[in-house]
Amino acid sequence: MKIVTNFPFIGEVRDRLVEMATTNMHIAIVRPSAFSFREDSKPSIAVFSSDIRGGPCAKLKSSCHISSIQLLSQNVKSSPLRSERMITKSMSASSDTKPLPGLPVDLRGKRAFIAGIADDNGYGWAIAKSLAAAGAEILVGTWVPALNIFETSLRRGKFDESRVLPDGSLMEITKVYPLDAVYDTPEDVPEDVKANKRYAGSSKWTVKEVAESVKEDFGSIDILVHSLANGPEVSKPLLETSRYGYLAAISASSYSYVSLLQHFAPLMNRGGASISLTYIASERIIPGYGGGMSSAKAALESDTQVLAFEAGRKHGIRVNTISAGPLRSRAAKAIGFIDMMIDYSSENAPLQKELSAEEVGNAAAFLASPLASAITGAVLYVDNGLNAMGVGVDSPVFKDLDIPRDNKN
Repeated sequence: MKIVTNFPFIGEVRDRLVEMATTNMHIAIVRPSAFSFREDSKPSIAVFSSDIRGGPCAKLKSSCHISSIQLLSQNVKSSPLRSERMITKSMSASSDTKPLPGLPVDLRGKRAFIAGIADDNGYGWAIAKSLAAAGAEILVGTWVPALNIFETSLRRGKFDESRVLPDGSLMEITKVYPLDAVYDTPEDVPEDVKANKRYAGSSKWTVKEVAESVKEDFGSIDILVHSLANGPEVSKPLLETSRYGYLAAISASSYSYVSLLQHFAPLMNRGGASISLTYIASERIIPGYGGGMSSAKAALESDTQVLAFEAGRKHGIRVNTISAGPLRSRAAKAIGFIDMMIDYSSENAPLQKELSAEEVGNAAAFLASPLASAITGAVLYVDNGLNAMGVGVDSPVFKDLDIPRDNKN
């Protein structure tokens, strides 16, 4: 297609550009070499570039001759105008810095560190995927004893199906760090842990050391995610929980977040965001969720508010937590009754469906984005509304009530 570029036909050029912009392809016009591109056969953002020398652009079979963008934005002299050859090329959204149309969750140019990913089926992994889909670079901290199998699975492609992003590309994890968030500094590590064969071959895995390594490798981050918890006596009722079990749950599940922020906040760019994961057992009785874990989640939520104030004033970052509903993750199965909790939620929540990890991941991406720039110190419930219920409507007590149900389930 050729468009004449003489001055009298500027209106025609403008009208043609408008017509092209009404298609389902978003159009941007940029100068040559403004961005680096990668080939992508899927619908994406299209970019016009006047540089077609070599590279994959030369493979395109169709092109058009139109005038430079200056025709539409600057005063034009009456002399004939030089035409430039423009090529449309698909590019991934993460490689562009121009604003996207609409009101998107845009994390291009941001870097996230997610602590607590050891497999591909938990909330931490889902959060990483959503952040990556929005354009963020992903760094991961993995519990030291699980590091080898996690990295091996990544390398052998066992997670490839789970890595697929909405545009068809695969989530890339830039670097995986060994991490045990129970220990703040090397001096805190007991000798028996140092000698444990599960820690053999790994170094610099305390919170302080990991933060220093990330600073050395990347300089700064924008997003910090705490997705880890552990209660060695979680199956015990609180009344039977030992002091050791109770304090261990608090240490791994709550104080670890304080420690992460303490060491990572100085690395975070102002305007950044920190997110943790909590559970409704912090404020409601959930029989079976014992060992001090309900107390740890309550502490985590209280700390979220205090940390929001302190980190907000000192570092200019936001601190929030997501109260997520039950998920059939490997970690949740350790509790022993996760299937019952999922069934209970499906029967009693306002939205009668099983919660997906992706829904929690997307909520985290929103909280990490500029769209949530005024939200801090908050508990965001992502549980199909179960937190709003005062009673279980599946109780026989309500059998004679006309309770609305989702007929699609």
